[in-house]
Amino acid sequence: IGDNVRMLLERPDGLYTFRLHRDRVYYCSEAIIKYASNFPRKELLSFGTCFGRFTKTRKFRLHITALDFIAPYAKFKIWLKPNAEQQFLYGHNVVKSGLGRITENTPKYHGVIVYTMNDVPLGFG
Repeated sequence: IGDNVRMLLERPDGLYTFRLHRDRVYYCSEAIIKYASNFPRKELLSFGTCFGRFTKTRKFRLHITALDFIAPYAKFKIWLKPNAEQQFLYGHNVVKSGLGRITENTPKYHGVIVYTMNDVPLGFG
């Protein structure tokens, strides 16, 4: 999402931050962080929305729970035709004939957000 990450942090309904807890990155408001600080770290399971986690090799893996927050600010998007939606959701590759639209200047092998033709986010690609 590039520079649009600022939009996630400075929202009209308050300040939001990313917090690391047990190798997972959580997205939550400052108010929730204040409430969570009352509990010891060992007893705290989670707080906010989990955006992803760091693997044992220290690579970041994005979770599907972050899709609703990231989708409006994504730079590169693709839209699938109705017959290709189900194939994508079952984990199959999307063929070129299943693409409805693509944002301009999308680099090859770059991460995208996958949408239906009705602008409903389906996942990452």
